[in-house]
Amino acid sequence: MSSDVHASDAGRAPLRPRGSNQMGMAQFNERVVLQAIRLHGALPQAQIARLTHLTAQTVSLILARLESSGLLLRLAPVRGKVGQPSVPIALDPEGAFSIGINVGRRSLDVLLVDFQGEVRERQTVNYRYPNPDEVIAEIEKHVKAMRKRLGMARRERLQGIGVAAPLLLDGWASLLGVTPSASWAGIDLAERVGRMSGLPTSFVKDTAAACVAELVAGRGRSLKTFLYVFVGTFIGGGLVIDSQLRSGLHGNAGAVGSHAMRRGEPGQAQPPEQLLSVASLLSLETAYEEAGLDAGAVGDERALEAPWRPHTEAWLAQAAPAIAMVVHNAACLLDLDGVIVDGSISRALLDRLNRDVQSALGLYNWEGTQRPQLLPGAVGPDARALGGALLPLHANFAPDRELFLKLERA
Repeated sequence: MSSDVHASDAGRAPLRPRGSNQMGMAQFNERVVLQAIRLHGALPQAQIARLTHLTAQTVSLILARLESSGLLLRLAPVRGKVGQPSVPIALDPEGAFSIGINVGRRSLDVLLVDFQGEVRERQTVNYRYPNPDEVIAEIEKHVKAMRKRLGMARRERLQGIGVAAPLLLDGWASLLGVTPSASWAGIDLAERVGRMSGLPTSFVKDTAAACVAELVAGRGRSLKTFLYVFVGTFIGGGLVIDSQLRSGLHGNAGAVGSHAMRRGEPGQAQPPEQLLSVASLLSLETAYEEAGLDAGAVGDERALEAPWRPHTEAWLAQAAPAIAMVVHNAACLLDLDGVIVDGSISRALLDRLNRDVQSALGLYNWEGTQRPQLLPGAVGPDARALGGALLPLHANFAPDRELFLKLERA
Protein backbone atom coordinates (compact mmCIF):
# COMPACT_ATOMS: atom_id res chain seq x y z
CA MET A 1 0.00 0.00 0.00
CA SER A 2 2.98 2.30 0.27
CA SER A 3 5.78 2.80 -2.21
CA ASP A 4 8.12 3.45 0.74
CA VAL A 5 7.93 -0.22 1.80
CA HIS A 6 10.91 -2.13 0.52
CA ALA A 7 10.35 -5.39 -1.36
CA SER A 8 12.43 -7.23 1.22
CA ASP A 9 9.96 -6.18 3.91
CA ALA A 10 7.09 -7.98 2.18
CA GLY A 11 8.95 -11.29 2.17
CA ARG A 12 9.22 -11.16 5.95
CA ALA A 13 5.72 -9.86 6.61
CA PRO A 14 4.56 -11.02 10.08
CA LEU A 15 0.95 -10.41 8.98
CA ARG A 16 1.21 -13.41 6.62
CA PRO A 17 -2.30 -14.74 5.88
CA ARG A 18 -3.13 -18.43 5.94
CA GLY A 19 -6.29 -19.94 4.50
CA SER A 20 -8.29 -23.07 5.18
CA ASN A 21 -9.38 -25.74 2.71
CA GLN A 22 -12.40 -26.71 4.83
CA MET A 23 -15.93 -26.23 3.55
CA GLY A 24 -17.80 -23.12 4.77
CA MET A 25 -14.69 -20.96 4.70
CA ALA A 26 -15.28 -19.30 1.33
CA GLN A 27 -15.53 -15.71 2.53
CA PHE A 28 -12.62 -16.08 4.93
CA ASN A 29 -10.45 -17.58 2.20
CA GLU A 30 -11.36 -14.76 -0.17
CA ARG A 31 -10.13 -12.30 2.46
CA VAL A 32 -6.96 -14.31 2.96
CA VAL A 33 -6.22 -14.14 -0.77
CA LEU A 34 -6.92 -10.39 -0.86
CA GLN A 35 -4.63 -9.88 2.15
CA ALA A 36 -1.83 -11.87 0.52
CA ILE A 37 -1.98 -9.66 -2.56
CA ARG A 38 -2.25 -6.52 -0.44
CA LEU A 39 0.86 -7.44 1.53
CA HIS A 40 3.04 -8.76 -1.28
CA GLY A 41 1.80 -6.89 -4.34
CA ALA A 42 0.78 -8.49 -7.64
CA LEU A 43 1.26 -12.27 -7.54
CA PRO A 44 0.78 -15.20 -9.94
CA GLN A 45 -1.78 -17.81 -8.96
CA ALA A 46 0.79 -20.44 -7.99
CA GLN A 47 2.51 -18.09 -5.55
CA ILE A 48 -0.82 -17.10 -4.00
CA ALA A 49 -1.51 -20.79 -3.35
CA ARG A 50 1.90 -21.23 -1.70
CA LEU A 51 1.53 -18.14 0.50
CA THR A 52 -2.01 -18.94 1.66
CA HIS A 53 -1.60 -22.74 1.94
CA LEU A 54 -4.72 -23.18 -0.19
CA THR A 55 -5.02 -25.70 -3.01
CA ALA A 56 -4.53 -24.53 -6.57
CA GLN A 57 -8.15 -25.39 -7.34
CA THR A 58 -9.45 -23.38 -4.38
CA VAL A 59 -7.32 -20.37 -5.34
CA SER A 60 -8.49 -20.58 -8.95
CA LEU A 61 -12.15 -20.47 -7.87
CA ILE A 62 -11.52 -17.61 -5.44
CA LEU A 63 -9.67 -15.55 -8.04
CA ALA A 64 -12.49 -16.02 -10.52
CA ARG A 65 -15.08 -14.82 -7.98
CA LEU A 66 -13.01 -11.82 -6.89
CA GLU A 67 -12.23 -10.83 -10.47
CA SER A 68 -15.91 -10.98 -11.43
CA SER A 69 -16.69 -8.82 -8.38
CA GLY A 70 -14.29 -6.15 -9.66
CA LEU A 71 -11.80 -6.54 -6.82
CA LEU A 72 -8.88 -8.01 -8.80
CA LEU A 73 -7.06 -7.31 -12.05
CA ARG A 74 -5.02 -9.64 -14.25
CA LEU A 75 -1.89 -7.83 -15.40
CA ALA A 76 0.20 -8.42 -18.52
CA PRO A 77 1.88 -11.86 -18.59
CA VAL A 78 5.48 -12.03 -17.40
CA ARG A 79 7.75 -14.33 -19.42
CA GLY A 80 10.47 -16.24 -17.62
CA LYS A 81 13.42 -18.15 -19.00
CA VAL A 82 11.48 -21.42 -19.11
CA GLY A 83 7.85 -22.53 -19.06
CA GLN A 84 4.65 -20.67 -19.66
CA PRO A 85 4.43 -16.95 -18.84
CA SER A 86 2.91 -16.16 -15.45
CA VAL A 87 0.03 -13.73 -15.05
CA PRO A 88 0.37 -11.44 -12.01
CA ILE A 89 -2.90 -10.72 -10.23
CA ALA A 90 -3.31 -7.39 -8.44
CA LEU A 91 -5.89 -5.53 -6.44
CA ASP A 92 -8.09 -3.38 -8.65
CA PRO A 93 -7.69 0.14 -7.23
CA GLU A 94 -11.25 0.86 -8.40
CA GLY A 95 -12.60 -2.16 -6.53
CA ALA A 96 -13.46 -0.28 -3.34
CA PHE A 97 -13.03 3.11 -1.70
CA SER A 98 -13.10 4.52 1.80
CA ILE A 99 -12.85 7.90 3.47
CA GLY A 100 -10.46 8.62 6.32
CA ILE A 101 -10.86 11.65 8.56
CA ASN A 102 -8.40 13.00 11.09
CA VAL A 103 -9.71 15.64 13.48
CA GLY A 104 -6.57 17.20 14.92
CA ARG A 105 -6.05 20.03 17.33
CA ARG A 106 -4.75 22.29 14.56
CA SER A 107 -6.22 20.87 11.37
CA LEU A 108 -8.81 18.59 9.79
CA ASP A 109 -7.74 16.10 7.10
CA VAL A 110 -10.18 14.24 4.86
CA LEU A 111 -8.78 11.56 2.53
CA LEU A 112 -10.39 9.48 -0.20
CA VAL A 113 -8.51 6.17 -0.40
CA ASP A 114 -8.78 3.46 -3.05
CA PHE A 115 -8.65 -0.33 -2.69
CA GLN A 116 -4.87 -0.37 -2.94
CA GLY A 117 -4.64 2.11 -0.07
CA GLU A 118 -3.51 4.98 -2.26
CA VAL A 119 -4.77 8.48 -1.49
CA ARG A 120 -6.96 9.67 -4.37
CA GLU A 121 -7.99 12.99 -2.88
CA ARG A 122 -6.92 15.08 0.13
CA GLN A 123 -8.64 18.05 1.73
CA THR A 124 -7.15 19.97 4.68
CA VAL A 125 -8.68 22.69 6.84
CA ASN A 126 -6.47 24.58 9.31
CA TYR A 127 -7.71 26.26 12.50
CA ARG A 128 -6.51 27.50 15.88
CA TYR A 129 -8.88 25.20 17.76
CA PRO A 130 -11.36 22.52 16.59
CA ASN A 131 -14.77 24.05 17.30
CA PRO A 132 -17.21 21.07 17.18
CA ASP A 133 -19.94 22.62 15.01
CA GLU A 134 -17.45 24.11 12.56
CA VAL A 135 -15.45 20.89 12.27
CA ILE A 136 -18.53 18.71 11.71
CA ALA A 137 -19.82 21.18 9.09
CA GLU A 138 -16.48 20.99 7.25
CA ILE A 139 -16.54 17.18 7.38
CA GLU A 140 -20.05 17.14 5.90
CA LYS A 141 -19.03 19.53 3.12
CA HIS A 142 -15.95 17.56 2.06
CA VAL A 143 -17.53 14.11 2.35
CA LYS A 144 -20.45 15.20 0.17
CA ALA A 145 -18.08 16.70 -2.40
CA MET A 146 -15.92 13.57 -2.53
CA ARG A 147 -18.94 11.32 -2.99
CA LYS A 148 -20.22 13.53 -5.78
CA ARG A 149 -16.86 13.47 -7.58
CA LEU A 150 -16.76 9.66 -7.36
CA GLY A 151 -19.81 9.42 -9.60
CA MET A 152 -22.76 7.07 -9.28
CA ALA A 153 -21.04 3.78 -10.16
CA ARG A 154 -17.95 4.22 -7.98
CA ARG A 155 -19.99 5.72 -5.15
CA GLU A 156 -21.59 2.30 -4.67
CA ARG A 157 -18.13 0.93 -3.84
CA LEU A 158 -17.57 3.35 -0.97
CA GLN A 159 -17.20 1.08 2.06
CA GLY A 160 -17.50 3.61 4.86
CA ILE A 161 -15.71 6.24 6.91
CA GLY A 162 -13.05 5.92 9.59
CA VAL A 163 -12.65 8.87 11.97
CA ALA A 164 -9.42 9.40 13.91
CA ALA A 165 -9.15 11.97 16.71
CA PRO A 166 -7.59 12.42 20.15
CA LEU A 167 -9.62 10.84 22.95
CA LEU A 168 -9.65 14.23 24.69
CA LEU A 169 -10.04 16.91 22.04
CA ASP A 170 -10.62 19.43 24.83
CA GLY A 171 -7.41 18.38 26.61
CA TRP A 172 -4.38 20.63 27.08
CA ALA A 173 -6.27 23.68 25.79
CA SER A 174 -4.08 25.89 28.00
CA LEU A 175 -0.97 24.65 26.17
CA LEU A 176 -2.65 25.56 22.90
CA GLY A 177 -3.22 29.06 24.28
CA VAL A 178 -6.97 28.97 23.64
CA THR A 179 -10.18 29.09 25.64
CA PRO A 180 -12.63 26.67 23.98
CA SER A 181 -15.92 28.31 22.99
CA ALA A 182 -17.62 24.91 22.88
CA SER A 183 -16.86 21.51 24.38
CA TRP A 184 -16.47 18.11 22.75
CA ALA A 185 -17.77 16.43 25.90
CA GLY A 186 -20.74 14.22 25.10
CA ILE A 187 -20.21 14.40 21.32
CA ASP A 188 -20.09 10.98 19.66
CA LEU A 189 -18.08 11.96 16.60
CA ALA A 190 -18.53 8.66 14.75
CA GLU A 191 -22.29 8.72 15.36
CA ARG A 192 -22.59 12.30 14.10
CA VAL A 193 -20.56 11.62 10.96
CA GLY A 194 -22.40 8.35 10.30
CA ARG A 195 -25.80 10.01 10.66
CA MET A 196 -24.72 12.89 8.43
CA SER A 197 -23.25 10.69 5.70
CA GLY A 198 -25.45 7.61 5.87
CA LEU A 199 -22.28 5.48 5.69
CA PRO A 200 -20.91 2.94 8.22
CA THR A 201 -18.57 4.98 10.43
CA SER A 202 -15.99 3.89 12.99
CA PHE A 203 -13.82 5.82 15.45
CA VAL A 204 -10.21 5.23 16.46
CA LYS A 205 -7.79 7.23 18.60
CA ASP A 206 -5.59 9.35 16.33
CA THR A 207 -2.21 7.98 17.38
CA ALA A 208 -3.58 4.44 17.28
CA ALA A 209 -4.80 5.11 13.72
CA ALA A 210 -1.35 6.35 12.71
CA CYS A 211 0.22 3.27 14.28
CA VAL A 212 -2.18 0.99 12.40
CA ALA A 213 -1.32 2.72 9.12
CA GLU A 214 2.36 2.03 9.78
CA LEU A 215 1.60 -1.55 10.85
CA VAL A 216 -0.52 -2.41 7.81
CA ALA A 217 0.97 -0.15 5.13
CA GLY A 218 4.48 0.72 6.29
CA ARG A 219 7.52 -0.58 8.10
CA GLY A 220 5.42 -2.38 10.69
CA ARG A 221 5.01 -5.16 8.13
CA SER A 222 8.55 -6.32 8.90
CA LEU A 223 8.55 -5.72 12.69
CA LYS A 224 6.52 -7.83 15.12
CA THR A 225 6.97 -5.73 18.26
CA PHE A 226 7.62 -2.00 18.13
CA LEU A 227 6.96 1.32 19.78
CA TYR A 228 5.48 3.90 17.43
CA VAL A 229 6.03 7.62 18.00
CA PHE A 230 4.14 10.27 16.03
CA VAL A 231 5.26 13.89 16.29
CA GLY A 232 2.22 16.09 15.75
CA THR A 233 0.80 19.16 17.44
CA PHE A 234 1.14 16.96 20.52
CA ILE A 235 3.50 13.99 20.40
CA GLY A 236 1.85 10.60 20.92
CA GLY A 237 2.31 6.98 20.04
CA GLY A 238 1.17 3.39 19.96
CA LEU A 239 2.42 -0.03 20.95
CA VAL A 240 2.45 -3.11 18.69
CA ILE A 241 3.19 -6.51 20.24
CA ASP A 242 3.29 -9.64 18.07
CA SER A 243 1.82 -7.70 15.12
CA GLN A 244 -1.22 -6.57 17.11
CA LEU A 245 -1.85 -3.01 18.22
CA ARG A 246 -2.32 -3.12 21.99
CA SER A 247 -4.66 -0.43 23.24
CA GLY A 248 -4.50 -1.31 26.94
CA LEU A 249 -7.24 -1.19 29.58
CA HIS A 250 -8.02 2.50 29.02
CA GLY A 251 -6.88 2.82 25.40
CA ASN A 252 -3.64 4.55 26.37
CA ALA A 253 -0.95 1.93 25.73
CA GLY A 254 1.97 3.66 24.03
CA ALA A 255 0.86 7.13 25.20
CA VAL A 256 4.42 8.42 25.14
CA GLY A 257 3.34 12.07 25.30
CA SER A 258 2.40 11.69 28.96
CA HIS A 259 5.82 10.32 29.92
CA ALA A 260 7.42 12.41 32.71
CA MET A 261 10.74 14.04 31.88
CA ARG A 262 12.13 13.73 35.39
CA ARG A 263 11.18 12.16 38.68
CA GLY A 264 8.70 13.78 41.04
CA GLU A 265 10.11 15.28 44.23
CA PRO A 266 8.35 15.67 47.60
CA GLY A 267 7.17 19.21 48.17
CA GLN A 268 7.68 20.39 44.57
CA ALA A 269 5.22 23.05 43.45
CA GLN A 270 4.35 21.43 40.12
CA PRO A 271 4.54 17.87 38.79
CA PRO A 272 7.32 17.14 36.27
CA GLU A 273 6.63 18.29 32.72
CA GLN A 274 5.62 15.68 30.17
CA LEU A 275 7.23 14.70 26.87
CA LEU A 276 4.49 16.53 24.99
CA SER A 277 5.63 19.79 26.58
CA VAL A 278 9.12 19.56 25.04
CA ALA A 279 8.86 17.37 21.93
CA SER A 280 5.55 18.41 20.34
CA LEU A 281 5.31 20.54 17.23
CA LEU A 282 3.31 23.03 19.28
CA SER A 283 6.57 24.10 20.94
CA LEU A 284 8.14 24.72 17.54
CA GLU A 285 5.06 26.59 16.27
CA THR A 286 5.22 28.84 19.34
CA ALA A 287 8.91 29.58 18.77
CA TYR A 288 8.22 30.54 15.17
CA GLU A 289 5.30 32.79 16.12
CA GLU A 290 7.27 34.56 18.85
CA ALA A 291 9.94 35.32 16.23
CA GLY A 292 7.33 36.72 13.85
CA LEU A 293 7.64 33.76 11.46
CA ASP A 294 5.01 31.68 9.68
CA ALA A 295 4.19 28.78 12.04
CA GLY A 296 3.05 26.69 9.06
CA ALA A 297 6.71 26.01 8.29
CA VAL A 298 6.69 23.21 10.89
CA GLY A 299 5.19 20.95 8.24
CA ASP A 300 7.36 21.73 5.23
CA GLU A 301 10.93 22.15 4.02
CA ARG A 302 11.25 25.70 5.39
CA ALA A 303 11.79 24.32 8.89
CA LEU A 304 15.44 23.64 8.06
CA GLU A 305 15.96 26.86 6.12
CA ALA A 306 16.67 30.43 7.26
CA PRO A 307 15.18 32.17 9.16
CA TRP A 308 13.33 29.19 10.73
CA ARG A 309 16.39 26.94 11.11
CA PRO A 310 17.83 28.35 14.38
CA HIS A 311 14.48 27.83 16.12
CA THR A 312 14.23 24.32 14.67
CA GLU A 313 17.74 23.53 15.92
CA ALA A 314 16.77 24.69 19.41
CA TRP A 315 13.65 22.49 19.31
CA LEU A 316 15.66 19.47 18.13
CA ALA A 317 18.14 20.02 20.96
CA GLN A 318 15.41 19.46 23.53
CA ALA A 319 13.08 17.11 21.64
CA ALA A 320 15.59 14.46 20.52
CA PRO A 321 17.10 13.72 23.98
CA ALA A 322 13.61 13.65 25.50
CA ILE A 323 12.36 11.13 22.92
CA ALA A 324 15.54 9.07 23.43
CA MET A 325 14.87 8.85 27.18
CA VAL A 326 11.36 7.53 26.54
CA VAL A 327 12.71 5.03 23.99
CA HIS A 328 15.32 3.77 26.44
CA ASN A 329 12.78 3.27 29.21
CA ALA A 330 10.33 1.53 26.85
CA ALA A 331 13.05 -0.78 25.50
CA CYS A 332 13.97 -1.87 29.02
CA LEU A 333 10.35 -2.74 29.79
CA LEU A 334 9.15 -4.20 26.50
CA ASP A 335 12.12 -5.80 24.68
CA LEU A 336 11.28 -4.12 21.37
CA ASP A 337 12.23 -5.19 17.85
CA GLY A 338 12.36 -1.53 16.91
CA VAL A 339 11.07 2.00 17.34
CA ILE A 340 9.38 3.86 14.47
CA VAL A 341 9.27 7.67 14.55
CA ASP A 342 7.03 9.58 12.15
CA GLY A 343 5.25 12.91 12.19
CA SER A 344 3.52 15.81 10.47
CA ILE A 345 6.88 17.15 9.30
CA SER A 346 8.99 17.10 6.16
CA ARG A 347 11.08 14.03 5.39
CA ALA A 348 14.22 16.13 5.79
CA LEU A 349 13.25 17.18 9.33
CA LEU A 350 12.13 13.63 10.16
CA ASP A 351 15.52 12.27 9.05
CA ARG A 352 17.32 14.90 11.12
CA LEU A 353 15.16 14.14 14.18
CA ASN A 354 15.87 10.43 13.86
CA ARG A 355 19.62 11.07 13.56
CA ASP A 356 19.56 13.22 16.68
CA VAL A 357 17.52 10.66 18.62
CA GLN A 358 19.95 7.97 17.48
CA SER A 359 22.88 10.03 18.79
CA ALA A 360 21.10 10.61 22.11
CA LEU A 361 20.43 6.88 22.47
CA GLY A 362 24.18 6.34 22.30
CA LEU A 363 24.57 8.21 25.60
CA TYR A 364 22.69 5.51 27.54
CA ASN A 365 24.08 2.38 29.15
CA TRP A 366 22.47 -0.55 27.32
CA GLU A 367 24.07 -3.27 29.41
CA GLY A 368 21.45 -5.83 30.40
CA THR A 369 19.06 -4.95 27.58
CA GLN A 370 18.98 -4.72 23.79
CA ARG A 371 19.12 -1.38 21.99
CA PRO A 372 16.25 -1.39 19.44
CA GLN A 373 16.69 -0.23 15.86
CA LEU A 374 15.33 3.24 15.18
CA LEU A 375 13.45 3.70 11.91
CA PRO A 376 11.70 6.63 10.24
CA GLY A 377 8.02 6.06 9.51
CA ALA A 378 7.05 5.18 5.94
CA VAL A 379 3.60 6.80 5.88
CA GLY A 380 4.17 10.41 6.94
CA PRO A 381 1.68 13.20 7.71
CA ASP A 382 -1.29 11.24 6.29
CA ALA A 383 -0.82 8.42 8.83
CA ARG A 384 -3.72 9.32 11.13
CA ALA A 385 -6.31 9.88 8.39
CA LEU A 386 -5.01 6.87 6.43
CA GLY A 387 -5.36 4.71 9.52
CA GLY A 388 -8.96 5.87 9.75
CA ALA A 389 -9.56 5.00 6.09
CA LEU A 390 -8.22 1.49 6.70
CA LEU A 391 -11.00 0.80 9.22
CA PRO A 392 -13.80 0.11 6.69
CA LEU A 393 -11.46 -1.52 4.15
CA HIS A 394 -10.07 -3.83 6.79
CA ALA A 395 -13.49 -4.65 8.25
CA ASN A 396 -14.86 -5.65 4.85
CA PHE A 397 -11.90 -7.29 3.14
CA ALA A 398 -9.23 -8.46 5.64
CA PRO A 399 -9.20 -11.78 7.54
CA ASP A 400 -7.75 -10.44 10.82
CA ARG A 401 -10.56 -8.12 11.94
CA GLU A 402 -9.33 -8.50 15.53
CA LEU A 403 -6.69 -5.88 14.70
CA PHE A 404 -9.44 -3.25 14.78
CA LEU A 405 -12.01 -4.90 17.04
CA LYS A 406 -9.64 -4.37 19.96
CA LEU A 407 -9.49 -0.67 19.12
CA GLU A 408 -13.25 -0.33 18.78
CA ARG A 409 -13.79 -1.92 22.20
CA ALA A 410 -11.28 0.48 23.72
